[in-house]
Amino acid sequence: MNHSNFGGPYPHPDDERQWGNLLQGLFGFGNWGNQPPFGPPGQGGRPPGPPFGPPSGGPGRPPFGPPPGQGGDGPPSSPPPSFTPTQQQVSVYAVDPGGIRGCLYRYTYVWLNNRQQFWYYPTFVGRNSIAGYRWMGFYWAYFGIDLKRIDSFQCF
Repeated sequence: MNHSNFGGPYPHPDDERQWGNLLQGLFGFGNWGNQPPFGPPGQGGRPPGPPFGPPSGGPGRPPFGPPPGQGGDGPPSSPPPSFTPTQQQVSVYAVDPGGIRGCLYRYTYVWLNNRQQFWYYPTFVGRNSIAGYRWMGFYWAYFGIDLKRIDSFQCF
């Protein structure tokens, strides 16, 4: 096949060095050329972290979650209580941020309006949502919930 008329801004399919530069510039890998991976010619260096995707949480921190120094020191160091509380009453109103704020940094059992229920450890309460750690049976996972999705909750 004759590629002599291959034009445009894209590298020739057989030119590995140009493909490497294209991949490096777009996705952060494949730097087979002489150019630095980022920045203008003659200046090297990479931006901190990967060029795309979630930010790294740093050593010992999950990739998603509160930034260091904000929203607590992470999940609890132990599992939640081993019992499942009984739901007292179902509310027809949305959960008030002021009401659930008293559960910050406490084991909290949450019932959602889709019938899901789980142990939760809230570390942030906003106007419309809360964030914290959800117990997944064997570990805590960072998890946010819209307050409109919460049927009821009980903190311990």
